Amino acid sequence: MTETVPAAPRASHWRRYRMLYLLLAVCVAPVIASYTAYYLLPPSGRTNYGVLIEPQRPLPALTLRRLDGSAVQAASLRGSWLMVQVDSGACDAACAKKLWQMRQVRLTTGKDADRVQRVWLIVDEAPLATSLMREYDGTLSLRARADEVAAFLPLPAEPGARLADPIWLIDPLGNLMLRWPKDADPSRMKKDLIKLLKASGIG
Repeated sequence: MTETVPAAPRASHWRRYRMLYLLLAVCVAPVIASYTAYYLLPPSGRTNYGVLIEPQRPLPALTLRRLDGSAVQAASLRGSWLMVQVDSGACDAACAKKLWQMRQVRLTTGKDADRVQRVWLIVDEAPLATSLMREYDGTLSLRARADEVAAFLPLPAEPGARLADPIWLIDPLGNLMLRWPKDADPSRMKKDLIKLLKASGIG
């Protein structure tokens, strides 16, 4: 009679899938590390000039109108990096300076300039000077409600801070992400913007 040889015990579950588990661990570890560094460790390594808006806030359904009175959907602004300023249509010297800064910073991005749109949110009904419109042709001038804009754009906790002081940056997904200070340095604004354009695969 032939003796039946018992079947060899099956390899343990760990042995069978050991390499798969190790491969998964190698792939997942960098993701876990990056989330830990971002959310749990202080962001001391950041070198941005503008103030990051944290958490980022999405562009709401602002009531926007072109200068001819036609409505504009806020969602239609998505798809480009938006440099935004808020001012009266009367546009004093400080307002004109920001228009100039946005134009110059956009130009310095070179081949990426088409990815950047300049937006002027006008929070009153004052008429715009024809000379100003000609000088800064290409700026998207939109009338907006002051209360809606104020609810969307967070000001620094400084006495006397005004919506008309900063220049803001909104990403192509419609998230407000950066605030440059009053009388911002265009060369430092440029560095922030170029770093973002280089790192981003959108817009």
